[in-house]
Parts: sequence; structure tokens; C-alpha cells
Amino acid sequence: MTPVEWVLLVVLGTLWGGTFFFNAVALPEVPPLIVILSRVVIASIILWAIVLARGMVVPRNPRIWFDLTVMAASNSAVPFFLIAWGQLHIPSGLAAIMIATTPLYAVVAAHFWTDDEAMTPGKLTGVLLGIVGVVFLIGPGVLGALGTGLMGQLAVIGAAILYALSAIYGRRFAKQEVAPMVVATGQLSMSTVMLLPFAIHFAPPWELTNPSVAAWGALLGLAILSTAVAYLIYFRILATAGAVNILLVNFLVPVSALILGIFVLGEVLTAEQMIGMAFIAAGLALIDGRMFVRRS
Repeated sequence: MTPVEWVLLVVLGTLWGGTFFFNAVALPEVPPLIVILSRVVIASIILWAIVLARGMVVPRNPRIWFDLTVMAASNSAVPFFLIAWGQLHIPSGLAAIMIATTPLYAVVAAHFWTDDEAMTPGKLTGVLLGIVGVVFLIGPGVLGALGTGLMGQLAVIGAAILYALSAIYGRRFAKQEVAPMVVATGQLSMSTVMLLPFAIHFAPPWELTNPSVAAWGALLGLAILSTAVAYLIYFRILATAGAVNILLVNFLVPVSALILGIFVLGEVLTAEQMIGMAFIAAGLALIDGRMFVRRS
């Protein structure tokens, strides 16, 4: 990870941390499936406009579009649904902790499925410290919900595993020389195709009552910032830094959500949360490794 990639990772964590804020505004007025669909549809339109305006090369190879479809299913459409469904049955804090285990699955999977992301003691220890940090950040008390809502827990864990596997799968686009913007556009477009039939059947958009201006603003924030811009950064980091490093963002998302809560919503920083951020910082430093390399 170069300094630029670390900065981009922090920006990505902030954008995805903002998802919780936007959801809090939109979900009371808009059904979850419509929120998810709006997110990918608006983002797709914006990205297609940029791709076409810049005259970027759109892949014609069916194999690349097959890969984009796999990414759409594993990196957005299916995990978005699993998390939304899981949160109906388990606390949001427990869901966040389970999603934070994503880098752990990625470390193991990348060790066996890639040639350049082998598991090391420092990397594994760093991931475990990061997970501990997220537990402290959200509050250890939420772990009391373990054992209840089993299907909801399995759904969120399934989403975390899909995120890990999709990050490894998505490395192929760099070898195929597909630009990150085109990859993000293609993935979100295929996600739209997948989600649209479900939305029409289970939550017909034409039956939606008029949302407020705040709800529309939240949907636009989700689509533009937390989806379109976020996925551009995601695929940029993935192409240069690898699957395990991009998934470190799962440690930064609750940190950014906490900071937004403090400065936007007036929430109070607790001692447990400070301990959590210290654990996350230590975990990231271990995974990066440069701090512990002896200089000659």
C-alpha cells in the first residue's frame, strides 16, 4: 500500500461509513429494496454518462461481461440483500462486527487462490486486532445477541464471505486491462438488471408514496457518494494493492460512521470506542508491515 492508496482507503471508508447516515434518513420513508435499487440505478446512470462522455472503451468480450455479472452478484446485489434481510433479525451493531470479519476470510482465501498475497503471522494478527477493535468500537455488549436470530447471523456472514471472494475474483480486471471506471459501471449495471425484477415484484416503485426532500437527498447521497464514487475508488485500490488490502476498509467504515455521528449528530465518544480505534490502528499497522521492517 502506497501513501496514496492509504489516503484512498480512508476516503472509501468515509464514503461507506456515510451509508449508515443516509440509510437512517431514507429507510423510514422508502422500502429497503427500493433504496438498494435506487442506489445502483442512479449510480449506473451517472457512471455511464461519464464513460460515454470520455469516450472510454466499453468491453465487447462476453467473458468480461460474465466476470462483471459475477462481481455484480457477489459484490453488490446478493450481499446488499443478505445484509438488509439479516438486519431485520439481528442488531445493526452485531451485523457490523460480522461484516468486519471480511478481511479474515480474504486473508485465508487469498493465501490459497493468489500467488502474491500469502498469509503471514503479522497480517493474520493485524486482521484479528482489527476485528477486536470493531467489537470495542460498537460495544462488546452487542455480542450478547450471539445465538439469537441464527438465520440473520448466517445471512450477514454469508455477505462477508461473498465480499471477500469477490475482491479476489475482481483482481482479474486489471489483467484484462479494463479501466476501474468501466468495471464499476459494468458491475452496477448488472446489479440493476438483477435487482429490478425483485423490486417490481416485492416493492413496486409505482406504489411508493412521495418521499420527503430529505429522503431524496439521502438516496442521491447513497448513489453518488457511497456507490458511484466509492466503487471507482474500490476498483482503483483493488487493481494496485490487492484483495486483502482493499477489504481493510471494513475496519474503517465503523470508525468513519462514529466520527460522522460525533460531528453531525452530536454523539459522545466513549472510552470503549477510543480503545477500539487504537486496536484498529494497531491492526492496520501490522498488516501494512512497514513500521516493523528494520532499516539497513
